[in-house]
Amino acid sequence: MASKNNGYKANELFQAQAHLYKLMYSFLNPLSIKWAIDLNIPNIIHNHAQPITLPELVSALQVPQPKATCVKRLMRLLAHNDFFAITKIVDDKNNNDEEKEAYALAPASELLVKGTDHCLSSMIELLSNPTLVDLYRHLGNWTCGEELTIFETAIGSKGYWDFMHQNPTHLKAFNEAMESDSHVVRLALRDCKFVFEGLDSLVDVGGGTGNTAKIICEAFPELKYTVLDLPQVVEGITGSNNLTFVGGNMLESIPQADAILLKWILHDWTDNDCIKILKNCKEATSGKNKQGKVIIIDTVINEKQDEHEMTELKLFFDIAMMTFHDGKERDEKEWKALFMEAGFKHYKIFPSFGYRSLIELYP
Repeated sequence: MASKNNGYKANELFQAQAHLYKLMYSFLNPLSIKWAIDLNIPNIIHNHAQPITLPELVSALQVPQPKATCVKRLMRLLAHNDFFAITKIVDDKNNNDEEKEAYALAPASELLVKGTDHCLSSMIELLSNPTLVDLYRHLGNWTCGEELTIFETAIGSKGYWDFMHQNPTHLKAFNEAMESDSHVVRLALRDCKFVFEGLDSLVDVGGGTGNTAKIICEAFPELKYTVLDLPQVVEGITGSNNLTFVGGNMLESIPQADAILLKWILHDWTDNDCIKILKNCKEATSGKNKQGKVIIIDTVINEKQDEHEMTELKLFFDIAMMTFHDGKERDEKEWKALFMEAGFKHYKIFPSFGYRSLIELYP
């Protein structure tokens, strides 16, 4: 029987209450992951070389015995969220073939094993920075104010880049996080080498300290590779035979090359700035009587085809880009509008990078 609550039944309101509380307590998910990293649990399991039982994990952590239950409950939550896997192993120490529960790495926790070439721990450290997380408490005031970014509302800084260059420690953490994220390029190269084949030269716009560059140069040693970033970013960085670093501003000009790479760049910027950057890319690839291409690695929102979790992640990023940079994540229609306005006529989208896609853009 319907209640007086706008026609909703009591069980529907109970379900809504549970859903609401789940959303509000979701802040514990990233903090629990950081908790596991602080305890070095992914590496402990990795170094154990097989699934680890709770007593073995507690022993390795050297936590007081009363805290053993805390470890158990942390692992229960993270296993429930598919961060770790729970499996059965046979205890043959006492010759009784007794099965015991043990924890194993899942793909998500595998990405946090330090010392591997796909470790994303530095990205977790960046995203869980208390200063950045605290900014989101000001969303209401920011929405009603005139400031373009939440940094201006909360701490008076003009934006993310302004904040970073005022805080060298955070800038270092940002660069380390971007370097770790670039490792996905190594994984994706297996399926998209065709994108770089046949190129003599490439400019990596906003390429930072060059981690992506080193990965691509390793796969294509004949490619003349240039990293373009702000002078303060590339200052003091030395290249190699086929890798050079150039200080500059992509909003002003981009060095000539067969192709331009924009990895995780355009979502930071407004439509007008993106058009300006893309026009500079077009000009940079139009020399020597031939037309080059632009290679974009970025998010393409596709709510009709993506699974719910994938769309949710992309929408989270959209909120972050909006509040931090006055930027945005875009669907294909929005990307196409930018491309056409910048003077490009053809593009191809390859969903090769998980939540990000690879886009080839041609004049």
